[in-house]
Amino acid sequence: MPELAEVEFFRKQWDPGLGRKIAAVQLHPRKRIFRGSDPRKIVEHLTGRRLLRSHARGKRMLFEFSGGNWIGIHLGMTGKLRTEPAGFRPEKHDHFVLQQTRQALVFRDARLFGRVRFHHGRTEPAWWRAGGPEISSDKFDRAFLNGFLDRHGRAPIKAVVLMQNGFSGIGNWMADEILWRAKIAPSVLAGALSSAQRARLLRETRFVASESLRIIGPNFSDPPANWLIHQKWKRDGVCPRHRSALRKGTIGGRTTAWCPRCQKIIIR
Repeated sequence: MPELAEVEFFRKQWDPGLGRKIAAVQLHPRKRIFRGSDPRKIVEHLTGRRLLRSHARGKRMLFEFSGGNWIGIHLGMTGKLRTEPAGFRPEKHDHFVLQQTRQALVFRDARLFGRVRFHHGRTEPAWWRAGGPEISSDKFDRAFLNGFLDRHGRAPIKAVVLMQNGFSGIGNWMADEILWRAKIAPSVLAGALSSAQRARLLRETRFVASESLRIIGPNFSDPPANWLIHQKWKRDGVCPRHRSALRKGTIGGRTTAWCPRCQKIIIR
C-alpha cells in the first residue's frame, strides 16, 4: 500500500492539470471506490471547473476545484494517479478520469481498495481535517507521542506505529524502518517503552518521514542502500548494520522484519 512518500509522488502526477478546466468526467459509477459519494454529483459539479491545487496528508490526497468542489483520494493497495495525453480512452481499471484539453488525469485501481470522495462547500471537508497531526508538524511532539502510546499501551509497538490517527502516513515498510533505526523490537508493548526508547521513536519517525519525502516524493527514487527496506523482503535478508540475519513474523496483522541483535527485548 502506498505510504507517505509514495502518496506525495502520486499527488504530483496531476500537476500538469493545475489551472486548467475539466472538459469531461469519465467514471465507473457502480464501483465501490465511490462509496459514500454520488458519482452523478461528481460529474455535474466538476465538469467545466478548474483544478486549483492539491494537498497530501498521510495516505490521503485532496484536490480543490473552482466553485467550491473537492475530491479526496485514497489509493488503497493498488491505486495510482497518472497523466495521459489528450484523447485518452480509459481502460478496465481506470475508474476515474478527468479529461482536459491537453491531457487526461487518471485514477487507476485494479483491486478497488482505494476511494474517491466528493465534497461541495466553501471550505475543505470535515473528513479531511479529521485524524492525527502530520508528522512534520509541531503538534507531533513528545507530549502527543506519550499520550498516544499510553492509550494503546497493550498493543505491540509495530501495530501502534501503523495506526493512522497517531502515525499519519506510516505503513508497513516505514514502520519496520523506524523501529529498526530506533532499536526497538516490534513485539514490545507500546506502554512498556522507556523514556529513552520513546525519544528515539520520535526522532526516527521524523527522520524516516522527512527523508522518504525528500528522496521518494519527487521522482520515486530508491532510499539509500543502507536502509532496511532493501533487505526487508528478501528471503535471506540481513541487517544493514552488521549483516546478521533478519527475523520475520506477523505482528499487528502485517509481515514484519527486524534484527534481533539491534532490536533486543529488554526485560525490566
